Amino acid sequence: MDLNVTTLEGKEAGKVSLSDAIFGLEPREDIIARVVRWQLAKKQQGTHKAKGRAEVARTGAKMFKQKGTGRARHHSARAPQFRGGGKAHGPVVRSHAHDLPKKVRALGLRHALSAKLRAEGVIIVDNLVAAEAKTKVLAGQFASLGLTNALIIGGAELDNNFKLAAQNIPNVDVLPVQGINVYDILRRGKLVLSKAAVEALEERFK
Repeated sequence: MDLNVTTLEGKEAGKVSLSDAIFGLEPREDIIARVVRWQLAKKQQGTHKAKGRAEVARTGAKMFKQKGTGRARHHSARAPQFRGGGKAHGPVVRSHAHDLPKKVRALGLRHALSAKLRAEGVIIVDNLVAAEAKTKVLAGQFASLGLTNALIIGGAELDNNFKLAAQNIPNVDVLPVQGINVYDILRRGKLVLSKAAVEALEERFK
């Protein structure tokens, strides 16, 4: 399918042909959800921790004598049922990451791209280059293109001025093409691809 190409100034710059194998699939929500879950699980720090009965700082002496008090038998004050005792089955430091086949990850990215195009959320820009690292100028160009919430994907190397100018604009993420991912595509309203990014994606999924 063909899509119009624009410049950052909003002028027409021809057309580009998009591969149906990447942008023309029938989106499957189950595959996209699996990839998003995998991404978010890998991002979790897993540093949550509660002290168990072996770790709390409390005396190890028997609380009171075994017999004659009329109370239940107890040994350690570190037991979970007592105030100040250890936590039973509490969270421990661990990794939340789980495996997902590489083919499923690749398929999830293609389905996310197809879903974004189907929702008319893809814009192709000829070149992501800024003459100077001025946020105000770039913000004005984005406003003329109607970009208030966007993920911008450039080629393998990002223009340094463009990257510096864009990093202070809220709700706008800028990534090289190798950093494109399903979660960021879905969390932003528009997906802006440079012509170099489109070529790199088609080469990647060839």
